[in-house]
Amino acid sequence: MRFTSGDAFLAQPRKAITLFGMSGVGKTTVARALGAEEWFHYSVDYRIGTRYMDEHIVDNFKREAARVPLLRELLRSDSIYIRSNLTFDNLRPLSTYLGKPGDATKGGLSFAEYERRQAQHRIAEVRALEDVPEFIARAWDLYRYPHFVCDTGGSLVEVVDAFAASDPLLDALAACTTLVYIAETPEHREELVQRFRDDPKPMYYTPEFLQSLWARYRAARRVVEEQVDPDDFVAWGFAELVAHRQPRYAAIAQRYGYTVPMSALSDASSADAVLRVIAGAIDAAK
Repeated sequence: MRFTSGDAFLAQPRKAITLFGMSGVGKTTVARALGAEEWFHYSVDYRIGTRYMDEHIVDNFKREAARVPLLRELLRSDSIYIRSNLTFDNLRPLSTYLGKPGDATKGGLSFAEYERRQAQHRIAEVRALEDVPEFIARAWDLYRYPHFVCDTGGSLVEVVDAFAASDPLLDALAACTTLVYIAETPEHREELVQRFRDDPKPMYYTPEFLQSLWARYRAARRVVEEQVDPDDFVAWGFAELVAHRQPRYAAIAQRYGYTVPMSALSDASSADAVLRVIAGAIDAAK
């Protein structure tokens, strides 16, 4: 959805917005600021973890528990059950399943296994994004939410072709929502990397970029696969990913939506404030 002016956007009786940008720019915070009573908050990461990756996550928990003989016998006899308690605020079950490649003694996965789980995540993310039109309808039909906000994962840009004249997923999202890119500024990039170090979010890379990243990291550190420090690799990779994704986000915003600087939303603590920032971005894009 594109508009002739910010006022035209504000006048929409039922609004639908898709927020996108790097992990840590504040997409979920902005979605919450819009207000729980009027806005249906659709989290793509939550949908991935609870609908499309849940069995993978729980099976992995069971696999780990089965290493303990007592727990294995209790699982076999259905005396206990294991489930994921993934929430909007706690995506760790998904992050833990996706894991990190590297030294097994430091909790790392083999690179082949990491690639396999990445491929599962790609399928799940595409499906979760394809569900957006249906959830807009459900939010109104079931709950009478007048407005809808889609809180995407940072890897939206990895499952679409940002530079193509047309992309099926982006076309579908743009047909039913206003796409808003929350852009990190250079001074915020180091802050985003530090946030990621402190609280890693689910991360997806395209196979080509991941393989390049893996090769460049090992060459820079002069280590073989089994010696890679998993935590160091994902933190290093996140910093590389910020630069890799920025032009792709910008291309999507230019073709399909609007760009709002991360700093412009830092003090927007109400729905009215958020909407006026977006309306300003629409006017600026004319």
